[in-house]
Amino acid sequence: MDADLARFLRDELGHAPEGAGGQWTVSGPVWLWQGSDGAPAKGSWYFLTIDGETAQGIRAGAVNAAAWGSVYVEATIGATTWRTSLFPSKQVGGWLLPLKAAVRKAEKIAEGSVIEAVLKLG
Repeated sequence: MDADLARFLRDELGHAPEGAGGQWTVSGPVWLWQGSDGAPAKGSWYFLTIDGETAQGIRAGAVNAAAWGSVYVEATIGATTWRTSLFPSKQVGGWLLPLKAAVRKAEKIAEGSVIEAVLKLG
């Protein structure tokens, strides 16, 4: 479904139409946040980038934005499921999924690992 149409219907109907909000499977490489000096800082965050049609679908299905335009989701990678927020990224025109240390440890994820995540709006 077109993201603009889904957003319009959500606003008109008061809820996300079927297919606009639901579940998405995304995959890609994990990357480490670099500071302004180009080096990772101690405790730097790891992310998975979400772009393209998936990013549009999430944007259309998101009813309530949180701080900084973030969107609450339930994320699953392997056997690990947790609640988190996706952060908007103007640079990629999509979202960033932060991967906390407990998830990376449980699923043996390192920088550069190609992972698959299932996302549900929460």
